[in-house]
Amino acid sequence: MTGQPRSLVVVGDSTAATYAADEAPQAGWGQALPAFLRPHLTVRNTAWPGASTKSFLDSGRGAAALDLLRPSDLLLVSFGHNDHKAFDPARYAPADTDYRHNLRLLVDGAQRRGARPVLVTSVERRVFDERGRAGTSHGPYPAAMMEVAAATGASAVDLARISRARWDRLGPERTAREVFLWLAPGESPNHPEGVRDDTHFTGSGAVVVARMLVSALRRLGVLSEEDVRGLDREMEAGEVGWPEVRPAAALGAG
Repeated sequence: MTGQPRSLVVVGDSTAATYAADEAPQAGWGQALPAFLRPHLTVRNTAWPGASTKSFLDSGRGAAALDLLRPSDLLLVSFGHNDHKAFDPARYAPADTDYRHNLRLLVDGAQRRGARPVLVTSVERRVFDERGRAGTSHGPYPAAMMEVAAATGASAVDLARISRARWDRLGPERTAREVFLWLAPGESPNHPEGVRDDTHFTGSGAVVVARMLVSALRRLGVLSEEDVRGLDREMEAGEVGWPEVRPAAALGAG
């Protein structure tokens, strides 16, 4: 059965963004989503590295993303990695006030256009305690997002909780090796000196996160069986695909 043609618009930060070929193997989960979706669903990834709800809206990117929506489309909203940065007034959005308000603006904008908003809490960083148990890194932001979802009727995926459970099962070393952007010197021509990044993902890590998210969206009924493919299939990082330029580069004022 062929599903109804729809767009899935992603708004968020660096963990969701699509990266260019000269940034590989870094990838965001939004970049990996198409690998799990059937062709009638088009992913339009407007997530931007470094963005908070405040900077995304203030730059005009939020309005531009909302204008992409048509009735029956989906809007995935995932912010929180940068909203807490009180040292940066251009991005700081306190969890109990501005952050909630900004999320409501995005939810309301989607609902007015007949689209379905889905709030996605921030995927957890690679944070482990001395006993090797996965920890939390986003303070009050995931709970605030879930409360906005409940208050507005938006769907919600607690990706912070889901990912933390996954990192806990994998442990600190496998999580670094299989998910996060840990590269040895000389391993990648785009990162010749190597990198140890506990926030961002390799292509294979983006696949891991996208699989968790699509599975959750399927369980919620946001995506149907005819929307989804390949959840049980082993997938190579190369299936993510890196464009020549970031597709969100021209969106909004930046």
